[in-house]
Amino acid sequence: VQLQASGGGLVQAGGSLRLSCAASGRTFSSHVMGWFRQTPGKEREFVAAITWSGGITYYADSVKGRSTISRDSAKNTVYLQMNSLQPEDTAVYYCAAQSYFRGSAYVHHLYDYWGQGTLVTVSS
Repeated sequence: VQLQASGGGLVQAGGSLRLSCAASGRTFSSHVMGWFRQTPGKEREFVAAITWSGGITYYADSVKGRSTISRDSAKNTVYLQMNSLQPEDTAVYYCAAQSYFRGSAYVHHLYDYWGQGTLVTVSS
């Protein structure tokens, strides 16, 4: 499975961005797709995840209520719509996939595949 993340950029505080993660290669109907983010010197942080088959969603408290994760099965693409962005949302955002659900969508080391990351910068 190859993952290609895109959609990052520079946005002012209060603005919105939509990140995309296109999956190619072998796909798994039972897998989980997630978004994580990381800033220098910090551990990778869970943002949101969705189960590919049932569309069950998971969110970090820090983004709940202002972010929406969704998937388009026909395009093998997962989206992360982020609204009301704040400077603390500045990070490199990574998409990731579990080949099968390992019991938690929140833990980065349970993911098998990772995209290259896309930088989100929120200016104040």
